[in-house]
Amino acid sequence: MTPVELSRTVLCAVRRAVDRGELGVSVPASVAVGPPGPGGCGDYASNIALRLAGQARRPATEVAEILRSHIERDPGVAEVTVTGPGFLNITLAAGASAGLVEQVLEQGTRYGHGDTLAGQLVELRVPRDARAETVADALVRIVATQGGRAEVRHAEPVNLRPVPAPEDPTPLGHDAGRWALLRPAPHDRPRISADHLLQRESNPLFRVRYAHARTRALSRNAAALGYSRDSHMEMDMGSTGTSDVLVALAEYPHALRLAARDRAPDRVARQLVVTADAVLGFQHTVLPLGDEKPSAAHRARLALAEAAGAVLAGGLSLLGISAPEHL
Repeated sequence: MTPVELSRTVLCAVRRAVDRGELGVSVPASVAVGPPGPGGCGDYASNIALRLAGQARRPATEVAEILRSHIERDPGVAEVTVTGPGFLNITLAAGASAGLVEQVLEQGTRYGHGDTLAGQLVELRVPRDARAETVADALVRIVATQGGRAEVRHAEPVNLRPVPAPEDPTPLGHDAGRWALLRPAPHDRPRISADHLLQRESNPLFRVRYAHARTRALSRNAAALGYSRDSHMEMDMGSTGTSDVLVALAEYPHALRLAARDRAPDRVARQLVVTADAVLGFQHTVLPLGDEKPSAAHRARLALAEAAGAVLAGGLSLLGISAPEHL
């Protein structure tokens, strides 16, 4: 089950509860699901019960319990737990990870695109400053992933003013210069230094671009060994790093939505670092070792690696940074 499918499942649960007279609320147009917060559990969480509690005139925990009974009936859901003031924490059933990988591979670099800003015009009024203009340029693409349209103007009153860079990032080159301006949160001062050019693990940009290059190399090496991916097979959650990559893929759409909503491309950059680190901790399990023959598990892991590569490429493209095939 993908995040989009789970969102629909939760929305259907609300609709069923309303139809049966269990909740007296208006059915919302959409329901957001995302990674569980502190104190949460499972694969995903939703605050829909808290959103509906006031309208229902009932405690959020009661609303959550009503929705839990409906959500658990979905065959793609293994367990639903209510935590805190009324958060729904959802654990997916076995087989859900294969559906996520299939979705990523099918949508490619468009994975994570949605319609939360459909039809909305986002006006970005920025000062004539290198960082503000770079952030606005990235936001035009990020807002478009959520169905909105962003227009950039140099006009007062300014509504997008990230902390300016202390010096000109041009000497870093195009990719490293953009990363230096986009990676920090808007309220943080960018660090313009040659560290962004280092080809080593201490450099987050290098890790992201290297992880993408590794996914491409894994595909080439697998082809040389005579096998290709199989996204229909369930991932071996016990395999080193597999769950970390799956979680990173599942979180990516949420990061895109927040980046578009909060005008914060750093959220995309940070999620790419998380994804890259998961890939680099997992990539050594994808290819057979020694005389080992390619197995179904290797084909499934290759599919996962290629899915992660698509996310890395898509995210880098949104930031205006290249995703190398070789590095």
